[in-house]
Amino acid sequence: MLFDGFETRDIDIGGGITIHARTAGRGDPVLLLHGHPQTHAMWHLVAPELAKNYAVVVADLRGYGNSSKPPGAPPHETYSKRAMAADQVALMRALGHDCFAVCGHDRGGRVGHRMALDHPDRVKRLCVLDIVPTHKLFANTDKAFALGYYHWFFLAQPFDLPERMIGADPVYFLDQKLGHWSRSGATFDPRALAEYRRCFSDPATIHASCEDYRAAASIDLEHDAADLAVRLTCPTHVLWGQYGLMHKLFDVSAAWLEMCHSVTGRALPSGHFLAEEAPSETIAEIHAFLAADQESR
Repeated sequence: MLFDGFETRDIDIGGGITIHARTAGRGDPVLLLHGHPQTHAMWHLVAPELAKNYAVVVADLRGYGNSSKPPGAPPHETYSKRAMAADQVALMRALGHDCFAVCGHDRGGRVGHRMALDHPDRVKRLCVLDIVPTHKLFANTDKAFALGYYHWFFLAQPFDLPERMIGADPVYFLDQKLGHWSRSGATFDPRALAEYRRCFSDPATIHASCEDYRAAASIDLEHDAADLAVRLTCPTHVLWGQYGLMHKLFDVSAAWLEMCHSVTGRALPSGHFLAEEAPSETIAEIHAFLAADQESR
C-alpha cells in the first residue's frame, strides 16, 4: 500500500473546511503539497524516505483529493492561493507545528510561495518544484507557453464551460495531462494513478481545479502585484525537470531570485513530475536542503 506506516488524518480547520493528510516520522516538521491534477499520493516515493528523519505531513489541497471542495464563484477568493495557504497553516497548527518547512510541486509550490509571503514566521524553508512565480508566467506569456500550458487559459474560462467539457471524460483529460507533461517513457505507480483517476472523476474536484486556475488569473495576480517588492526571507530551493517546459522557457533560478533573498537549486533528469519520475534525485535534493537548516544551528 502507499504510505505504509503513515497515519491518515482528516482535520477540521474551521469554516467548514476539512483537510485530508497523512503523517509519519519525528523531527523537524515538513509539509509536502501536491499539484494539479494530482493528490498527496504524488509524494508516495519521497515522503517515506523523508519520514526517517523528519515529521512529515502530506496533505491534499483544498479542492483536491479527499479535502473539502467548497463551490467557488467570482472573485474566486475561495480558491485563491492565500486561502489555500491559510488552510495548510491551520492544518500544521492543529498538528502542533507552528514553524515548518514546505515543499510544494506545481500548484502546491504556488501555495507554498504565498504561504511564505503571508506567514513568514511559519515557513522556515521553502522548496518549489517545476514552477516559476505566477506573476512571471503571465507577464511573459508567449506562443510556446500558451500552447504547452494551454490549460492555464482553458480552466480559467467562466463557469461552467471547462467543467462540462472535462466532465465528459475526466480520466482521459487527466491521463492526457500526465502523459503530456512527463518525460517520454515515464510511468506512474498504478496505485497512485488509480487514486488520481478516482479523485479527478469527482465533479466537485473538476470544478475546484477550474476555480484554482480562475483564481490564478485574477485574484492571485492582484495579491502578487501587491507583493512584488517583497522578497522571501526564508531559504528557497528550486528544482525543475530538464525535459519540461519550465526549463525550456525560463531561467528558473533567476526567476525565483527576483522574489527571494536566497535561492539554490538545479534541474533534475525528469519531466514535470519530479517526485515520481526522478524520486532518488528529488529525495536527495530535499534532504540536503532540509539538513542545511539543522547544520546551521
